[in-house]
Amino acid sequence: MRIKNELALEELFELCDKRLKNVFANYLLDIPSIELRDAMEYTLSNGGKHLRPMLIYATGHIFGATWDDLDIPASSVELIHTYSLIHDDLPAMDDADLRRGKPSCHKVYGEGMAILTGDALHTLAMQIIAAHPASLPAAKRIQMLGVLSQACGPYGMAAGQALDIAIMHEDTVSIPLLNDIYRLKTGRLFSACIELGRLASTDDDEFNQEALAVFSDRIGLAFQIQDDILDIETNTELLGKQQGTDLKNNKITYPKLAGLGEAKAKVNSLYEEAFAAIHHFGNKALLLRELAESMLKRRK
Repeated sequence: MRIKNELALEELFELCDKRLKNVFANYLLDIPSIELRDAMEYTLSNGGKHLRPMLIYATGHIFGATWDDLDIPASSVELIHTYSLIHDDLPAMDDADLRRGKPSCHKVYGEGMAILTGDALHTLAMQIIAAHPASLPAAKRIQMLGVLSQACGPYGMAAGQALDIAIMHEDTVSIPLLNDIYRLKTGRLFSACIELGRLASTDDDEFNQEALAVFSDRIGLAFQIQDDILDIETNTELLGKQQGTDLKNNKITYPKLAGLGEAKAKVNSLYEEAFAAIHHFGNKALLLRELAESMLKRRK
């Protein structure tokens, strides 16, 4: 049963969308290059699901963090995620013409501007953590910078993408290695979201931190395996990007190694482990659980 005054999932999305737009509007005003500003605005307003910032808001909500303090990591992570999608879609990476049902950034603004747009979003994320107005203490901001930079740099997402380019076409890739790549490529940023939401609060309980680490690890890995499944089963119109990209690029995926049925079973078992990890939070984590359940049932 929903706690009185507890946010519903639809309300969380609306709140997240509104707050992100408010933050971004301030930073898009005075960019000297009109082309860069337009490309940044195009990608940031391109109908995303906001899963990662919603995870931050939902986690911070457990511990009573203020919305203003949560805006800082939530907007920063959305910027990081958006930059990664721009670069993923480039011809040198996944060579994707569509993103969220619209032409990819490089198809509209050209490859050079798309690269610069990704660079600008990446660095703006760090600027927001360092200097965006809120009551968040400097010590917390430094912790957040460490968590986010580790998740998206050479120890996280960038390493995962590098391994994706270097070895994801080789028949020698095993399921354990694939899991490691998926954790780097996708899971580390999910884990960062959960930790950033907690860091925006005053919680310092190690048990809570460890439980949330298990939760985020499992949903992050499951999310990437789901992407493999959706690339096979969901049509281009619903998916919002070209169906069958993995097959076209001859990439090793979880269904390719283990079979489609085993991939689906793995996703379900990972979510069960995730829910078990946060059971002790009770109704305080209702919103976080509902968000994770919506991720499990997603079709795009």
